[in-house]
Amino acid sequence: MAGKAEERKQQLIKAAFEAATDKGYEHVTLQDIADYAEVSKGVPNYYFKNKGDVFAHLFEWLTQRIFENERAAMDQVDTAPEKLEAYLGQVFISPEENRTFYQLYLDFLARVKQDPAYQEINAQFYEHCFSIGREIVELGAQEGVFHVEDVEQSAVMIRAIIDGSLLQWLMRQDESLHDWYRKSCHGAILRLLGAR
Repeated sequence: MAGKAEERKQQLIKAAFEAATDKGYEHVTLQDIADYAEVSKGVPNYYFKNKGDVFAHLFEWLTQRIFENERAAMDQVDTAPEKLEAYLGQVFISPEENRTFYQLYLDFLARVKQDPAYQEINAQFYEHCFSIGREIVELGAQEGVFHVEDVEQSAVMIRAIIDGSLLQWLMRQDESLHDWYRKSCHGAILRLLGAR
């Protein structure tokens, strides 16, 4: 039974993702989520407390999936420069996926201040990001290709450069700039890390 319940929750979470992608967080109702999941009106209320709870589970699922994909890409290569490139390849996955994620993520961030569950999910997401940055920086230092004084600061700034690049790309509303921002982000991180 627990497996069936978890399956139904995942179905509703994915439906919430589709509904929010189409309509935006503000305009999505529990009825919309039920409609997208092709279930009766009361089903979302059975599995979740309210719309905020559905979206908290959605962002936890989405950010965990992103982290797992980034980790998997990095695990395919060995050196720090290769890991950085694999990480950025996964972060700058495609204009469509980046637009969808960041539009939803901006809606999510607007709720972080009021909701402790959202705060926790966001903190976990960034801890995952920083752990990837730390791994790349520490490995690069061991290999003698990156030269930084403060590993933690560098790990945090890697993600700041990534988010800043993707947000600016999103605001410019020009999909053709996606690859330019990926390359520019890569170059900025290499300079931050004193790459040789």
